[in-house]
Amino acid sequence: MNGWSNEMLRSTGSAAVLVVLLTWESLAPFFAYFAGAARERIRHGLRNVALGVVNATVNGFICVGLWWLVARWAEDHQVGLLHWARLPAWAHLAGVFVLVDLWMYVWHRLNHRVPFLWRFHRVHHSDPKVDVTTANRFHLGEIVLSCMLRVPVIALVGVRLWELALYEAAMFAVVQLHHANISLPARLDRWLRMIIVTPFMHKVHHSNWQPETDSNYSSLFSFWDRVFRTFRLRKDPHSLCFGLDELRAAEHQTLGGLLATPARNIQRTPSKETSHEPPLASRTGSRP
Repeated sequence: MNGWSNEMLRSTGSAAVLVVLLTWESLAPFFAYFAGAARERIRHGLRNVALGVVNATVNGFICVGLWWLVARWAEDHQVGLLHWARLPAWAHLAGVFVLVDLWMYVWHRLNHRVPFLWRFHRVHHSDPKVDVTTANRFHLGEIVLSCMLRVPVIALVGVRLWELALYEAAMFAVVQLHHANISLPARLDRWLRMIIVTPFMHKVHHSNWQPETDSNYSSLFSFWDRVFRTFRLRKDPHSLCFGLDELRAAEHQTLGGLLATPARNIQRTPSKETSHEPPLASRTGSRP
């Protein structure tokens, strides 16, 4: 199966998950910010999905082809940690999931710490009404940078393209789930977030309060935040306020405004929101 077929399958699967979660959001939204505002919800969703379509097109025509060439070269020459280890197929696949997801954690954290990268990544965080479509809301510049930096990761890890396709499909399904404007039963959310990122966990990451924004960087597996001590919860997720205060104006929320965001010299505005939660290091036991 070639790279384009992989991307088509991933896009089809993502679209199916999107429809399911949009339906769930409509029937039982966690936040009622689109109540009685169907047109606003449609405009909001279309803007985010439009960015996703552009990004998926670039992925399909450029990134996946480049990744396929590198993955094929690494396999033919037995280059990469997992090829050197001579693992059975199941262990090789498991290794890809763990190591690529570790890279995703590092990459996400870099996007918050490096000012140049934050210029692009703040497009994602500027959404004041986070829902499943926010999972598509990434600037093309961030996608291209991620695409290029993944090339050496594929070679160093020794990733096969079909393994990367499986990881991408699983990761993006979880990303859509934890961005969705929904909630899981509290006990189920607690059990699931022992392994994967859940809605209660990721909602905190989209808080407009910077200590919360700069936490919970995991994409698929949640344990990276515990390992690197960036895990954080809020006792009452309903009290969260999403978005970035400096990019809340209507002009920044249009499609043109989103595309122009990296070029804007806007300083991050410290939020005045306060938190009565315990310090970051002691919060792993919090139970919303």
